[in-house]
Amino acid sequence: MDDSPRQLVVSEDQHESTLAALVRELMDGLSWNRSRDLVRNGRVKVGGALHFDPAERVSAGTLIQVNPTAQRRQSPVLERERLIHVDRDVVVVRKPAGLLSVPYTDRDDRDTLIERTRQALRERGVNDDADKSDKRDLLGVVQRLDKDTTGLLVFARTRAGRKGLEAQFRAHTVERRYVALVHGRAEAAVHDSFLVPDRGDGLRGSWRGRSPPKIAKRAITKVRVESRLHGPFGEITLVSCRLETGRQHQIRIHLAEAGHPLVGEQVYGRGRPRAQTGDQASGPKPKRAPKIEALRPMLHAASLGFRHPVNERMLRFEDPLPDDFRALLDSLS
Repeated sequence: MDDSPRQLVVSEDQHESTLAALVRELMDGLSWNRSRDLVRNGRVKVGGALHFDPAERVSAGTLIQVNPTAQRRQSPVLERERLIHVDRDVVVVRKPAGLLSVPYTDRDDRDTLIERTRQALRERGVNDDADKSDKRDLLGVVQRLDKDTTGLLVFARTRAGRKGLEAQFRAHTVERRYVALVHGRAEAAVHDSFLVPDRGDGLRGSWRGRSPPKIAKRAITKVRVESRLHGPFGEITLVSCRLETGRQHQIRIHLAEAGHPLVGEQVYGRGRPRAQTGDQASGPKPKRAPKIEALRPMLHAASLGFRHPVNERMLRFEDPLPDDFRALLDSLS
């Protein structure tokens, strides 16, 4: 292989190709394993910045640079301050945005929170395989957060920890409070529906028929209004949500179906509300409110509470709003 640096601009035909596939093509059919290693070892830049995820999808027009002889770099680890509680049985983590909680499959090699947590525990000198015989299960997954959701999440570190936490999640006794920024004038409500993988438009959503199918899962979200914001962008509501269940995309779906998609929502939002000015019953339609720029759905797991799965002591944790959420709120106030 020629080790000279190379670069390409992703074409329309290459749009949404994985970073490993682009590196392989750029490096004249390099093996898949070697292509992935170049990415993981910090020898590939995307738009001028090092990226470490071989499975990352890259958009057309993006500059890819590969330097096979560049100094080896490690993928980002979890900052020490993001491990907010560690004991023999559990670890509580503050998840950043843009990071998967766990891999989708055993062969999924993308950068994930669980892998960064493992690395962080090793750097702290914490023995994270106590009471484990299966090396693939160094941390037990008992909950997940969406890739772009920030906030608190717990992993189990022993079999006893996992068993105890899973029992609490099944019994819906884990305390979870989320903060969300939504379009429109949302009201306090309890959303109770059965979620299905396809509600009829190809998206997850609530079942609208008489008897839900077996694949439907009940989802309950309790919404409370925290504050309201008014301006040229229309009306925005800051809400807190408590979960009695933990279904995939539950909060995003319930709020969007109620007519109040999250600010930054790209999947379940159906456009943003028009600015509410004057009498809406007659006269010309009001102008559409200016778009609020948000790089992700504004959803944050702000508090988490559960009984320690072994000693049964009640544990409660709080996580303040992340910088991007706070900055957006300040810009709208």
